Amino acid sequence: QVQLVESGGGLVQAGGSLRLSCAASGRTFSSYAMGWFRQAPGKERDFVAAISWSSSNTHYADSVKGRFTISRGNAKNTVYLQMNSLKPEDTAVYYCAASPGGATYYYTHEYDYWGQGTQVTVSS
Repeated sequence: QVQLVESGGGLVQAGGSLRLSCAASGRTFSSYAMGWFRQAPGKERDFVAAISWSSSNTHYADSVKGRFTISRGNAKNTVYLQMNSLKPEDTAVYYCAASPGGATYYYTHEYDYWGQGTQVTVSS
């Protein structure tokens, strides 16, 4: 059974940092592209960051560029999202996702597998 499990969320003050992790199991995800999305209450699920299967390509939403960094573990079945200089508007449930395509993808329909989400709350 394919499973993506996020961790690392929590409550942090504005300007602080958090590191989210996503562990994939059930198949080999080393050839999969991975992404992070977020969803605030009453809003749609938005793209945050994506990384290609080889880690050679990464892309970020304009709202997080320069503050967030996506990376993969050596075994490539783990993906991280380092979040620095957090703002209250970053508050959301953060989801990781996996796509069998190898490139970077921006849309939810391009991803086949999703985690259950982890809450990030940034206080002002």
